[in-house]
Amino acid sequence: MDYIPEAGTITMFSTTWCGYCSRLKSQLDKQGIGYTEVNIEEVDGTAELVASLNGGNQTVPTVIFPDGTSATNPSAHEVVTRLG
Repeated sequence: MDYIPEAGTITMFSTTWCGYCSRLKSQLDKQGIGYTEVNIEEVDGTAELVASLNGGNQTVPTVIFPDGTSATNPSAHEVVTRLG
């Protein structure tokens, strides 16, 4: 499956218990930034994808931007800046 998001949005890999994920989602909601959330514990293959982006670690939130780049535990400011 292709997780590259549409322009102006991000794909966020998360878990239900991740406090950093909840914080980022709340901040993005307040700023009106669109995102597609993918729970790595529920969607087959995504934990491995996240690990491949993070040196073998299943660190969340991991975000994919429209240009195909990724960031691990980015701030809302970084997301807004990178979305342009």
